[in-house]
Amino acid sequence: MVDRYPSRVADTPRVTPRLDPVVYGMAGDGPLDQATLDQYDENGLLYFDSLFSDADLQGWIDELNRLRADAAVKSSAQAIIEPHSQELRSIFAVHRTSRVMRHLAAHPKIVGIAEQLLGGPVYVHQSRINYKGGFRGKEFYWHSDFETWHVEDGLPGMRTVSCSISLTPNTPHNGPLMLIPGSHHRFIACVGRTPENHYQASLRRQDLGIPDDESLARLVQDFGIVAPTGPAGSVTFFDCNTMHGSSSNITPMARSNIFIVYNSLQNKPVSPFCGLAPRPNFIAEREEFTRASELG
Repeated sequence: MVDRYPSRVADTPRVTPRLDPVVYGMAGDGPLDQATLDQYDENGLLYFDSLFSDADLQGWIDELNRLRADAAVKSSAQAIIEPHSQELRSIFAVHRTSRVMRHLAAHPKIVGIAEQLLGGPVYVHQSRINYKGGFRGKEFYWHSDFETWHVEDGLPGMRTVSCSISLTPNTPHNGPLMLIPGSHHRFIACVGRTPENHYQASLRRQDLGIPDDESLARLVQDFGIVAPTGPAGSVTFFDCNTMHGSSSNITPMARSNIFIVYNSLQNKPVSPFCGLAPRPNFIAEREEFTRASELG
């Protein structure tokens, strides 16, 4: 397959226009009206104060706390530990290991939006909880998810959307998700060769597959930065190529979100474009392509 978005192959970064649509569906295909679809097309993100019932939300918060307290979960391959402490940073593939989170991933309110944005049936490419505990929750540096998912997982095109659900309040102070609206229209090819088993280091601290300072500064100059904040239950959808990150959390208040990544069934992964073996299946789905709406 021709690599339409080559990255980590040159000694200098390169910025090129996006080659894929942003919105694949139309008004009438799902819950979003045309004005909202146009907003997503322009900005690469949508924010909702709340989409769920109090009962649903409380069940997910209870499961978040149960998983955090489970020693077996913390010692599993799917658990990522903070680089300078023994605190839990992330748990991957939670829709596979937790029945509660599997039902969340199949929730019609978010699957309906994902399928409308991506123009048809979707499956879960990745799911994870990012805990970012109080005092020592470390940053997630600026990055485009697509750059990594393309290079290291083999996603051919930009037909993927992330849904971030806040399970604790996200405030201006506890390291909220930050996004650069409009950045999804440009692809930044990064420098540096991908080593084998890169995920073992990158999931704890990412130093490869991140934008260079000059390109990042230009994105911020052209588009600015937004940081959606709100109570538990608030939801942010963002395009796979939207540049995003978050700062460290030095407050006492945890900032814990669950991310469900939906990929079009017409955009299944091929061999990674870095030429190496694919990352483990709990990071990037390559086996179970069940339609998300049928997971529950």
